[in-house]
Amino acid sequence: MITTSSHGDMNRGDTTWGDSTRDSRTRDPRTQNPWTRGAVIGLGTLLLAWFAAATVIGTGEFLTNDTGGFLAPIAVTAALPVAVFLAAYALIPRVRAFVLAQDIRTLTMLQHWRVIGFVFLPLAYFGLLPWLFAWPAGLGDVAIGIAAAFVVVRLARNANYATSAGLVRFHLFGLLDFAVAIATAGLSAGAISAFAPLGVTSAPMDVWPLNLFPSFGVPIFIILHLAVLLKVRHLRRAARQAAEPALAVA
Repeated sequence: MITTSSHGDMNRGDTTWGDSTRDSRTRDPRTQNPWTRGAVIGLGTLLLAWFAAATVIGTGEFLTNDTGGFLAPIAVTAALPVAVFLAAYALIPRVRAFVLAQDIRTLTMLQHWRVIGFVFLPLAYFGLLPWLFAWPAGLGDVAIGIAAAFVVVRLARNANYATSAGLVRFHLFGLLDFAVAIATAGLSAGAISAFAPLGVTSAPMDVWPLNLFPSFGVPIFIILHLAVLLKVRHLRRAARQAAEPALAVA
């Protein structure tokens, strides 16, 4: 079980919230904050370049699903950043340390922005998107966004919740919501007319501005989910390793 020595320790960064590789009281205070100037500038530049690339892809209509196939070309822009993140986490120690130093509460609370998915519902109402996609994608995003606030409250009240099955389930459900949205977008792409009544397809998701969802927003939220799950795994492993010597002595 992972505990905190005091509320003050939790705010400064302890084995649950901050970098869990060492006790915060034994570290140089200057190294506790992962958001160095270089990290802020680097990540900010990356996000701006990413947003610009997504905008160019959408406005230029470079990845439109002209055939109406189940696997839309725009999906590449959602999958590639996630693959790069996982590769960087696995292969670059500095990236891995940066991810593990993040606050689980902050990473989880950022999912609150998922409520923006509500926009799919009025777009479907006005005939711009198919209901087959809009209902699960819109309501799923809103549900995850609202639930994120309650999860963060639970985390604030109980630090041990950071390694709980409940937290893991929340983030897995968040990933499942994206899987459902991707599947329904593919089904309503137009190849199967029964899933695209009146000719309303998911094609608007391939071009600007709606392509910013799959090309920018979705991969960011997926990476946030994965970052939490990776940190939970790290915390659980650290807790087991810390418990082994005590069990050996006993």
